[in-house]
Amino acid sequence: MATAERTLQRVDLGEIGYLDAVDAMTGWVAERRAGTAGDRLFLLSHPPVITYGQRTDPADLRRGHHEIPLVAVDRGGYATYHGPGQLVGYLVMDIGGQGAADVVRWLEDGLVHALRLLGFSTQRRPTPPGASSLVGVWTPDHRKVASIGMRIRGGITSHGFALNIDPDLHAFEQFTVCGLPDVTMTSLRELAEQTGTPLPTDAAVRDAVSTTLTEPLRS
Repeated sequence: MATAERTLQRVDLGEIGYLDAVDAMTGWVAERRAGTAGDRLFLLSHPPVITYGQRTDPADLRRGHHEIPLVAVDRGGYATYHGPGQLVGYLVMDIGGQGAADVVRWLEDGLVHALRLLGFSTQRRPTPPGASSLVGVWTPDHRKVASIGMRIRGGITSHGFALNIDPDLHAFEQFTVCGLPDVTMTSLRELAEQTGTPLPTDAAVRDAVSTTLTEPLRS
């Protein structure tokens, strides 16, 4: 298999409103397409919001009586939650002829490697034929710790991943997460308490993720 070096510029941001981030991402994509910026990884967080892709069943958005804002998005995937205690990563890069599945697998593997560096055992899961997508990062007992939803247009990616460090897990009970009614979401906080592993700081998680996502993308 051939390898292509992936050079990502890390851009650290703080908490940004979701719609403000989407507006900014439109500009980031335009810059990458024009060649005025290179491949970039934007690391940030959002105030509480539930975002959902085009395939989401409206009934999936309200399993509970919540007041979390709902926002339709132009990425792949179904509904997911963003909020404080979560690291969101937006990847704006030229995939260089790679297929969408290759890019998603590279992202899954990069996050799994990052969590391994932080002392957590996780994995990606293949999706059985005809089943709902299992894209993301999971614990060995099949709890989900990171969600992935990307858009690829004209060879340029946008959107990315959401990794649960210490969010309000109750928020995930208010809707059907990722089109999976029986999914159990977890966080690094919960895993740390269960395994006796120290909870890494937000800065440590950002460092691990940015390190592993600059590794080669295989084709």
